[in-house]
Amino acid sequence: MRTFIFLLAAALSAQEPPPLSIKVDVSLVNVAFIVRDQSGALAGNLDKDDIEIFEDGVPQQVRFFGRYADLALRLALIMDVSSSQDKFNKQHISDVEKFVSGAIESRDRALLICFGDHIRLVGDFTNSPNDLIDGMAAFQKGGSKFPELDPDKTRDAGTALFDSLYAVATEKFAEPARERRAIMLFSDGEDNSSAHDLLDAIEAAQTADAPIYTVRYTETKRGQLTSRNRYGMREMDRLAAETGGASFDASKDDVAGSLRRVAEELRSMYDVGYISTNTSRTGGFRKVEIRVKKPGLTVRAKPGYYIH
Repeated sequence: MRTFIFLLAAALSAQEPPPLSIKVDVSLVNVAFIVRDQSGALAGNLDKDDIEIFEDGVPQQVRFFGRYADLALRLALIMDVSSSQDKFNKQHISDVEKFVSGAIESRDRALLICFGDHIRLVGDFTNSPNDLIDGMAAFQKGGSKFPELDPDKTRDAGTALFDSLYAVATEKFAEPARERRAIMLFSDGEDNSSAHDLLDAIEAAQTADAPIYTVRYTETKRGQLTSRNRYGMREMDRLAAETGGASFDASKDDVAGSLRRVAEELRSMYDVGYISTNTSRTGGFRKVEIRVKKPGLTVRAKPGYYIH
């Protein structure tokens, strides 16, 4: 949501009253969404007249409609390097390498964050997959050499998952821009040292218009899920669902195929904008629903947005 302030001043003669200033708040809401048909294929032939949009059940007028096919991608890859992921370290690296090699074009940019109790910027925005791959190799040799995002001395041998998401969304995706943004999170979803919580991370990603795609690597005990495992699974699923992304389980899903699907999806998103009919500035969550008039199509988008 972006708020625009329009100022209207009438120039009057000296005999007339002083100029009158009128300030009007207009709530412009942007929502990116994906549409698939019954076979799971992306639906790429929709136009403005094919959709309806509702906020808290109230119909809204679509002010603009477009596709992201011609926009550059800005990707944030966030990799969990805490002790719970030691077993999956090589798989993380392999999956990240495959994704950046296949997803990044010359106009695109991607960055890489590695986090445990510290949040390290391993590679800033670049269009070179090799730069990120080389950064991962260098990180393995000496992670403390890399600059730290959101430093916090109170973290001690923990996992700052929510803080890493929040830092990326608020620092690296802080400026409004016409680009397709997304966050790729490689983790088990467990957090024990963040100052921010799950809702903070979700709200920050929603505000940045950056859906979170999660790839979960869970180490079980003797093949059984623990309470911490189940907690992490729920958190990863919720991060994806409430930002319009998708979640994958590395133990069940074809990760390479899933990541190719994500890359394809990011270039096939639609973008819709409307001016909310709700002029109240009362804080809270507003539910957004996009409906497609054509039968047999399914929409995936963030479920709404927060207002302060």
